[in-house]
Amino acid sequence: MRDADLKFKELAEKRVRRAAKELQLIGNLGNRSNYRYEEEDVRKIFAYLERALREAKRRFEVSSRNRETDEFSL
Repeated sequence: MRDADLKFKELAEKRVRRAAKELQLIGNLGNRSNYRYEEEDVRKIFAYLERALREAKRRFEVSSRNRETDEFSL
């Protein structure tokens, strides 16, 4: 495997795991016993995240066929 392939996999695995963890933390904000928020705030958060995800996906020309698992790997 070429160096660029290895670097892609190394960075992708690390970044995707980190992104998933951050999304879990955002989900924790939904606990109404700890936080107060407006539904409009929630809509803005997820609209922003959805736009960011669409942009990231757009930058890839081919789709991958990874199975859904608890652990991301390439």
